[in-house]
Amino acid sequence: MSVLSAPYFHDEAAAYAELEATLWPNGPICPRCSGTDRITPVKGGRIGLWRCGPCKRQFTVKVGTVFESSHIPLHQWLQAVYLMCSSKKGISSHQLMRTMEVQYKTAWFMTHRIRAAMVSGDLTPMGGEGVTVEIDETFIGQKADMPKRRGYAHKHAVMTLIERRPEGGRSRSFHVSGTSAATLLPIIKAHVNSGTHVMTDEAGQYAHLGKYFTEHDFVTHGAGEYVRGDVHTNTLEGFYSVFKRGMKGVYQHCSEKHLHRYVTEFDFRYNNRVRLGVNDAERTDRALKGIVGKRLTYKQPLEV
Repeated sequence: MSVLSAPYFHDEAAAYAELEATLWPNGPICPRCSGTDRITPVKGGRIGLWRCGPCKRQFTVKVGTVFESSHIPLHQWLQAVYLMCSSKKGISSHQLMRTMEVQYKTAWFMTHRIRAAMVSGDLTPMGGEGVTVEIDETFIGQKADMPKRRGYAHKHAVMTLIERRPEGGRSRSFHVSGTSAATLLPIIKAHVNSGTHVMTDEAGQYAHLGKYFTEHDFVTHGAGEYVRGDVHTNTLEGFYSVFKRGMKGVYQHCSEKHLHRYVTEFDFRYNNRVRLGVNDAERTDRALKGIVGKRLTYKQPLEV
């Protein structure tokens, strides 16, 4: 049977039961008063409706999440989350529109809500003693009202930090305004442990990283050097290969104001990949756990 044959992808009652089991493993929790006592299902009410005895409010598991007040059936939401989490290079809003038979603006808003759920909020410093962090940047798309020219000035810049660990490390990416040392160094110092061994290419903006970290090695790509012993940025190049194939082959165009959301999406899938023991179902489950406390209105994806 297909994975999408699961009941909660087609039946609304099963979808509510699945989401409740994910977000409320110990039973219903009132989103208004956070109470857990005397919460009872509303008989004859709509699917998934509960009533809190202490505060007298009615609610569903969608309240306080990115699904709140959505007219899209919950089982279709679960399909969309699974498709985004299981597609290594992403799934476009147009493809989601055709697959789910919804309007394009509906599919577009769904994908942005799901990307909001993928934000982990974990900003603990990466690396540490005995850990290597690779650092590099790439360029994507074209800035508005700026013609193509030699170099990368007309493109959007993305910097990524990626850990190199035997068990598999995590990535953290940033849409940055430029690639000067003044722009990148504060981000690197804030997100990488000072006891880390950092590795980069020969770019000038990384020349003084050795002052701030235990060790700094680099490879000289301009001279055709890509590996010198264990000094390389190939882990990061692998991440970028997937990122760029997704951005160019699936999404094709991304405006500057939304680029940080797409970057988050690729980070989420990388940080919850098979190498780390996370399959498609578990990755979807982790995305669903991230929907809480991220209530969005229609206009917010343009503003936040």
